[in-house]
Amino acid sequence: MKIINNIFLLFLLFLLFLFSNCSKEDSKIKINSILLFGDSLMSGYGLSEENHLSNILEENFKAEGYKIVVHSESVSGDTTSDGLNRIENLFSNKNYDLIIIGLGANDMLRGIDPNLTKKNLENIIEIIQEKKINILLTGMVASPTRGLAYKNKFDKIFPDLKKKYDIYFMPFLLKDVALKPQYNQSDGIHPNSDGILLISDNLKEIILDLM
Repeated sequence: MKIINNIFLLFLLFLLFLFSNCSKEDSKIKINSILLFGDSLMSGYGLSEENHLSNILEENFKAEGYKIVVHSESVSGDTTSDGLNRIENLFSNKNYDLIIIGLGANDMLRGIDPNLTKKNLENIIEIIQEKKINILLTGMVASPTRGLAYKNKFDKIFPDLKKKYDIYFMPFLLKDVALKPQYNQSDGIHPNSDGILLISDNLKEIILDLM
């Protein structure tokens, strides 16, 4: 009887191991085509075309042995309202495996109500999810110049959306770049070519972990 119980226990452990491995495998996604959907921080503002984030990220993947095409529909000056107004037009003749959302910075700079920013992003996320496309949401952090109440409300938008929609998440698009003059253009806001390299490296590492 003891031998039978031990065999049964071993069998259960084997099943747990098998299903555990299956769930990890199922959580991985296949990526051949990526869309950058953001504002000037993703569009290549002030940079030559070869230094645009889409081109740098695609080259980074190529160096790792991956043939992943990176498209960009990022527009300088876009707010989340602008993004919402044009999101439906992105799916007419292209298929994407992953859309990286990089909107919200201009809302913050213009002092737009964080509730509106959050609602716009919710609508964008829901439209993309209806198309069965994976999403990587990149977060933004507000400057304290608009007051701590505004900053706290704005900063919560992105982690709250990540939790609500269970989507992939990069807490801060400008990680390692923000407030570092050597990685920014003279305006102190937009990344220079070195800053784009850092952003690309950070995105690449996150995306490779998803694959």
